[in-house]
Amino acid sequence: MAERIRWGIAGTGVIAAAFAEDLRLLDDAELVAVGSRSQQSADRFGDAHDVARRHVGYDALAADPEVDAIYVAVPHTGHEEVTLTALAAGKAVLCEKPFAINAAQTERMVAAARAAGVFLMEAMWVRFLPHQIGLRELVAAGRIGEIRSLIVDRGEVLSADPAHRVLDPALGGGALLDLGIYPVSFASMFLGTPDRIAAFATEAATGVDAQTSAVFGYQSGAQALISTALDARTANTASITGTKGRIDIVDWADGRLPAKLTLLDGTTQNLEFPREGKGLRLQAAEVGRCLRAGEKESPVMPLDETLSIMRTLDLIREQIGLRYPGE
Repeated sequence: MAERIRWGIAGTGVIAAAFAEDLRLLDDAELVAVGSRSQQSADRFGDAHDVARRHVGYDALAADPEVDAIYVAVPHTGHEEVTLTALAAGKAVLCEKPFAINAAQTERMVAAARAAGVFLMEAMWVRFLPHQIGLRELVAAGRIGEIRSLIVDRGEVLSADPAHRVLDPALGGGALLDLGIYPVSFASMFLGTPDRIAAFATEAATGVDAQTSAVFGYQSGAQALISTALDARTANTASITGTKGRIDIVDWADGRLPAKLTLLDGTTQNLEFPREGKGLRLQAAEVGRCLRAGEKESPVMPLDETLSIMRTLDLIREQIGLRYPGE
């Protein structure tokens, strides 16, 4: 693998632009190409982010010999097709969340990557932020003992336009896949796959979920409560309670504000972690590390866990009655 990872981006939306900006913070990575459905969109993105190689269509991006890795940032419903195209061309893939629309698509993507021996990872960017690494280390060290409960929410005011992708069933819209995947992944990071799920939702006018809450039960006896909304800005906090203490995270997805460790004896400690840029560069850095080490999957965001999370999302959607066209 070359000293510098040469990136291509499939898609030209907001998240693609943020990723392009953050790549500039990495000394061993560069953005060399972009792919879009139209030349106008590719040129606009290329001009804004100084990208010389501009492709119409994702097949052309995948075939570009100057590209080592592709960041898939198209709408949810396009993730499987674009990822499979890139993998078939031998390109490493970082696929934006949600990884796919459902577990069946995820299974095909994972199988294709493993059969081809090509790197693939879900772009769960928050998992690579310093505060989430620090929280995992604290829990693994036994500072709060055995986890008994986890509470986490993610809610933002996104769009009231029924034509917007977040409300469009044909584009995999809804709070759960767009925002709820964050707390589901957060719970998975600490507790694994739930054994029992009870979920409830409030439906938007377009038929997707505007708000969803779920309770997870685990064989260990632990429970997790997750909630998400796309029409209200929630507290976006998290709490992890164990047999020896508790960690409260004020802004668990962003990590710019301190977390707090409270032990049973009343001892408290503020936990502060460094932060630079928008945070998206860290997942790109992990892709680069894995490629140089010859690893086909990331141990931080392994494909088996991505598949498990998608199966959990499927079970929640089944309970709340949310189906997408073609399923």
